[in-house]
Amino acid sequence: MGNGTEHVNPTTETAKSAPAAASNGNPSFHDVSATISGIVERRDTPLWWWIAFGISATMTLGLLVQIAWLFWTGIGIWGNNIPVGWGFPIVNFVFWVGIGHAGTLISAILFLLRQRWRTSINRFAEAMTIFAVICAGLFPAIHVGRVWAIYWMFPLPNQMEMWPNFRSALMWDVFAVGTYFTASVLFWYTGLVPDWATLRDRARGWRQKVYGILALGWRGGNRQWKHYEMAYLLLAGVATPLVLSVHSVVSTDFATSMVFGWHSTIFPPYFVAGAIFSGFGMVTTLAILARALYPPVRDFMTLDTFDKMAKILMLTGMMVGYAYIIEFFTAWYSGNEYEQYVFINRAFGPYAVSYWIMFACNVIVPQLFWSKKLRRSLPVLFIASILVNVGMWFERFVIVISLHRDFLPSSWEMFKPTAFDIGFLAGSFGLFLTLFLLFLRFVPMVAMAEVKGVLPQADPHANGHHDRGGKEGGR
Repeated sequence: MGNGTEHVNPTTETAKSAPAAASNGNPSFHDVSATISGIVERRDTPLWWWIAFGISATMTLGLLVQIAWLFWTGIGIWGNNIPVGWGFPIVNFVFWVGIGHAGTLISAILFLLRQRWRTSINRFAEAMTIFAVICAGLFPAIHVGRVWAIYWMFPLPNQMEMWPNFRSALMWDVFAVGTYFTASVLFWYTGLVPDWATLRDRARGWRQKVYGILALGWRGGNRQWKHYEMAYLLLAGVATPLVLSVHSVVSTDFATSMVFGWHSTIFPPYFVAGAIFSGFGMVTTLAILARALYPPVRDFMTLDTFDKMAKILMLTGMMVGYAYIIEFFTAWYSGNEYEQYVFINRAFGPYAVSYWIMFACNVIVPQLFWSKKLRRSLPVLFIASILVNVGMWFERFVIVISLHRDFLPSSWEMFKPTAFDIGFLAGSFGLFLTLFLLFLRFVPMVAMAEVKGVLPQADPHANGHHDRGGKEGGR
C-alpha cells in the first residue's frame, strides 16, 4: 500500500468489477484494496444514499432548530417536572453512551483476545462509537438550564479561582465521556492511517493530496509497521478499561443517590452489560444494512461473523435479565417495604407497559439465538437487533421515570413527554445517521489493513500463498 507501486484510476467500472475479484473465497491483497476502496472512489453516489441523507439531515436540522428554541425559551418545553427532574434528556444520554460501548469492545478487547472475525466490522463499529458519544454529549450540555455557563463544567483557570464541584455527578460524566471520546477517536484514526495511504496511492489530483495529508506520511515500511502495531496495542490497552469504567461512572449518577431502586451496588455491572448489549444490537443493525446496501462487503461480513455477534447478544441479554431478576430479589430480601414498592410499581404501576416492553425485548427476544438457524438468518437478526435497542431505551426510561412516585405522596406526579421530548430523541437519531452516512460514503468502512493481516498469504510461513500484491497492502 505504501510504496506507490499500484495506481488505479477510480472509475465506476473498477468499483463494479471489484466484488467479483474478491468472491473466490481467498482474495489477494489487491482484491481487498480494490473492493473496499472502490466504494469510496465511486463518482456516482447511489440514489438511496441521497434519499437517506436527505431524511437524516432534515432530522438533524430539526434538532438544531429545537435546540435554538430550547435556549430561547428554557427547559420548560420538555415534560420534566417535580419529582421527575431529569426526564428524556438523561434517558437519551445514557442510551447513546451505551450504544457507543460496542465499538471499543470490538476494537480493543476482541483485538487483545486475538479474535480475527472482528476485522470486518471493527472500523464502522469504532465510527459508531464516536457518533454515539457525540449524540450522548449533546444532552448534558443542553439540559443544564444556564447554557451560557456551560464552561463551568471544565476545570479552566480563572481569576476568581472557582473550580467545578467534583462531587457532582455531572462532573463525573464530563470527564468519563470526554476521556472515552478522546481515546475512541485516537484508536479509530490510528487504525485508519494505512487505509488512507491505500486511497492516496490509488488517487489522482486533489484527492491524492487530501489522502496524503490524512495518511501522515505512511509508506508501509517495516519500522512504520512496528511503531503502528505498538501504538495500536497500547491504545487497545488504554481503551479496554474505559469500556468498563465509563458506563460504571454513568451508573453512579443513579447509584450514589438516596433513591429507592437506584441506591444499589449492582448498577455498575448492570449498566456495563446493558451498554455492551445495546451497542452490539446497533452494530448488528448497521452491519446488516451496510451488507445489503453495499454488496462488495458481503465477502467480508460473513454469516459466521453475524453468528458470533448473535451469541454475544444472547450472552449479554442473559446478563441483563439476571440483573432484572436480582433487583427484585434484593428488594424482597431487604425487607424494606419502600424498596419493594418501587419495583412492584415498575412492573404493575402506571408505567407497567414500558417495563414489560423492556423485559420482552431484552430478555425474551435474545433467547431466539439458541438456534443456529436463527443466528444465521439476517432478517431475524435484523429485527431482533432493533428490538434490543427499543428494549434498552425503555430500560433507561423505566429507571428514570420511577421517580414519579418519590418519598412524599403529596408530590407524586405523572411524567408526560411533550412533542419536544420526542423531537429531541428523533433529532439525535438524525444526527447519528447523518454522521454515519457520511462515514460510509467517504471513509473505508472495512479495515483493509487488518483484513489483509488475517489472510493466509499474510503469514510468511504459509505455503502456496505468496502474493506479489502484498507490498501494496503493507502486510
